[in-house]
Amino acid sequence: MNVSQKPPVTISPEHPRPGNGAAPAVERFEYDNRIVRDFAVATIIWGVVGMLVGVLIASQLFAPAANLGNQYTTFGRIRPLHTNAVIFAFVGNAIFMGVYYSLQRLCKARMFSDLLSKIHFWGWQAIIVAAAITLPLGLTTSHEYAELEWPIDIAITLIWVVFGINMFGTIIKRRERHLYVAIWFYIATFVTVAVLHIVNSYQMPVSLFKSYYVYAGVQDALVQWWYGHNAVAFFLTTPFLGLMYYFLPKMANRPVYSYKLSILHFWALIFIYIWAGPHHLLYSSLPDWAQSLGVVFSIMLIAPSWGGMINGLLTLRGAWDKVREDTILKFMVVGITAYGMATFEGPMLSLKNVNAIAHFTDWIVAHVHVGALGWNGFLTFAILYWLIPRMYKTPLYSKKLLSIHFWIGTLGILFYAIPMYISGFTQGMMWKEFTPEGTLRYPNFLETTLQLLPMHQMRALGGTFYLLGAILMAYNLFKTMAAGQLVVNETAEAPALEQAYVPTGTDTYWHRWLERKPIPLLIGSLVVILIGSMVELIPTFMVESNVPTISAVQPYSALEVQGRDLYIREGCVNCHSQMVRPFRSETERYGEYSKAGEFVYDHPFLWGSKRTGPDLHREGGKYPDSWHYHHMRDPTSMSPGSIMPAYPWLLDQKLDISNTSDKLRTLAQVGVSYDDATISYANEDLQKQAQEVSDRLAKDGIKVDADREIVALIAYLQRLGTDIKKMENATK
Repeated sequence: MNVSQKPPVTISPEHPRPGNGAAPAVERFEYDNRIVRDFAVATIIWGVVGMLVGVLIASQLFAPAANLGNQYTTFGRIRPLHTNAVIFAFVGNAIFMGVYYSLQRLCKARMFSDLLSKIHFWGWQAIIVAAAITLPLGLTTSHEYAELEWPIDIAITLIWVVFGINMFGTIIKRRERHLYVAIWFYIATFVTVAVLHIVNSYQMPVSLFKSYYVYAGVQDALVQWWYGHNAVAFFLTTPFLGLMYYFLPKMANRPVYSYKLSILHFWALIFIYIWAGPHHLLYSSLPDWAQSLGVVFSIMLIAPSWGGMINGLLTLRGAWDKVREDTILKFMVVGITAYGMATFEGPMLSLKNVNAIAHFTDWIVAHVHVGALGWNGFLTFAILYWLIPRMYKTPLYSKKLLSIHFWIGTLGILFYAIPMYISGFTQGMMWKEFTPEGTLRYPNFLETTLQLLPMHQMRALGGTFYLLGAILMAYNLFKTMAAGQLVVNETAEAPALEQAYVPTGTDTYWHRWLERKPIPLLIGSLVVILIGSMVELIPTFMVESNVPTISAVQPYSALEVQGRDLYIREGCVNCHSQMVRPFRSETERYGEYSKAGEFVYDHPFLWGSKRTGPDLHREGGKYPDSWHYHHMRDPTSMSPGSIMPAYPWLLDQKLDISNTSDKLRTLAQVGVSYDDATISYANEDLQKQAQEVSDRLAKDGIKVDADREIVALIAYLQRLGTDIKKMENATK
């Protein structure tokens, strides 16, 4: 089968390379299919688990009872469990499945080390299990897509290095001189994810499962969304483009449409993508120059993204009759089309006038899931359906179930995305609408929430359809495995690599040299992604004027630090933002817009990315302590119709103050101005402030001990945004 690239002289796994003399002796070897099978099974199982949790949290947004009445299954705690399960368990295992299968065949060599393959597999599954245990327990850093605490981050680093050694060891011992385009994307994925993970996970440990980010406020926000956007780029996009370049030509039995386009696509994509992260922080306290860079490069990103989509779809030229008949190719076509839609919409959402409406709304949820369900999900399904029968040397158990899965999955995407687009646009418009008299038409945030409930119900229905399709696939593939027998060691043969090979003729095209040199390709990819990273990050850290300080802003008290950590533990940042943008609609609703200097002691930042509930940055002093107490005990008692779950355990659980001094000491190490006396007497100060909160509650007829968690959380909420108010009062 020819998967060669164009132009006239192509060197690919299926194409004999030019020789300079007698042909070398043919060597026999074996491909390792067991590791591919293991990652495939993990992909299927974790996919069903991750999607099941997704349906549960979708239901919680219109049926609070679906929070199941305990602290380990609330939306705030299991929403990151869903994202981690889908991104790193389902998609992550799918990446490794595809890479381990294709890399061996592209290099005409068995994986470098069977032992490293096993360590990689079981290490990755152990990390997933650790995430599944720690996240519901509330052990989280709060950084989106990077919520896992520092010991697990270290484990991820080690396993990623194991993967890299195994991959580069295989490339170095290859029997095919030319590195096919898919391998370029694998290399760029490896090096960029390593850089992103290490920089974003720079934390100072307090204890085994508690740490604080070294970065604070504006810098932390920039690093997080440099990471967050590029986690999507280099974990959910570039490896899948590599898989597309390998598996689509195989499935269609057609060569990749354009070799030159693949070169432009690769280098332009990895160079431009890394700059685009700040578009997640438009109208925030991030410096304007960084926001503008994010917008400019996001718009430029359309070109390479669509170049990849076009290269994929045009690979099917002359093979569209197969698409009509082959459901696996239908999965691929819908997946690539979803990639094109998501990569067009992303730059559009980075335009400031569009972002002003869409940000913090369900519109972003729709955008993300078009990519996740369509691009990542459907490509993964197609690869699984194509691989399993070949490795087990047996036909697929049921083509009818395959077809049903395609249609129910497609309907699931539509039922999910369309209601969320409607919901997001409705949300954005309702938040901004004024009456002719100049007042907010919907001053109560809950009015907008209740308006969206039917769309959330439709979203849950779409997610259920998608989940049912995945369950059908699992049944179909496991029955296929049962009917066949895995070819554990697949025999292959190829001539040994000619060490003295000298390119001739058109083969001297400059990029050909790079395509034969894995280490220069690695270094080139690293340099390309570091350019944008350094231009955006270094000035924000080194130039003080980017984050002007405010003298009135002081560090949190010991009790407020503990309350803030409870806020993080319960995942409140998943539903509430802490960033009032400079729009009249927001300052009328919430108060003075947020300033960069207000966040200098925030380790981590808690600006949020979604407003399921109202913004909380100016929450301090807005309501009495008793309101917060009743709101946490039973949200509907203060906000009838609220979809927020109750938090009764906060009223009963005793606050753990054994680590208060350790927390303040660690925060001092990362730049918070606590002196030795404040650290030494942390618990005494904490207990004094806690008693004051307890006494105020008692005056309102609420008897609660000063050592309860609710007291610390109330202290934190009452502090939010008050430093600016104190400064304003002092100047009057």
